Amino acid sequence: MDKSNTEHKTMVLTGASRGIGHATVKRFSASGWRVITCSRQPFSKSCPWEAGEDDHIQVDLSDPGDTKRAISEIKTRLAGGVLNALVNNAAISPKGNNGIRLDSLHTDTKLWHEVFQVNFYAPLILASGLVEDLKRGSGAIVNVTSIAGGRVHPFAGSAYATSKAALGALTREMASDFAPLGIRVNSIAPGEISTPILSGDSDEMKSSIPMGRFGEPDEVAAAIHFLCAEGSSYITGGELHINGGQHV
Repeated sequence: MDKSNTEHKTMVLTGASRGIGHATVKRFSASGWRVITCSRQPFSKSCPWEAGEDDHIQVDLSDPGDTKRAISEIKTRLAGGVLNALVNNAAISPKGNNGIRLDSLHTDTKLWHEVFQVNFYAPLILASGLVEDLKRGSGAIVNVTSIAGGRVHPFAGSAYATSKAALGALTREMASDFAPLGIRVNSIAPGEISTPILSGDSDEMKSSIPMGRFGEPDEVAAAIHFLCAEGSSYITGGELHINGGQHV
């Protein structure tokens, strides 16, 4: 068995190149976890975590075949060891010309398929493909949904919002299906977080947030860490709202 898997917990994280994903890598790395990162982008030399390039997999999650290729690569890198966590963070939120919101009347069917492939099907494919590795590690899965999955959002498009609602429902189904295997499955639903995906026109939304500010990626990363750690050992099938009270 690979020595790194016996000494440290190991997680797989998608969407690692920026925002919440980047903060999550730093949080887990600081806690001694080995993080296998997955992103459409190649590894950047500026990323400040140990063994980053060696533990990075470039993958196009909009391509089911490439997603399955990445699963095989992850298994190779685990070298028969265990997987303690899978965090499905990668997502796309397409916009129209000049950043316009794409509603259900103006979203091409092909784009719907692409959004669902990345935001919904890829998490399912990854979880199913890595189930035995997670079982050996009594692992946890965290699916990153969105506040847009529960309400019409002024900036997030219809395809994005619907895919996140579906991912929330899938989390409940997976929690039931994976529990007998010793695997916990939860989701987090961030609100307005200061990341590149946040619309440039979002300042007006601060008035709808009881805490009066946007969230920080580190705050979301802390919640993900909690759901992957021992302190949440009896929590499964839940969705944690991280939005400063915006959902109320």
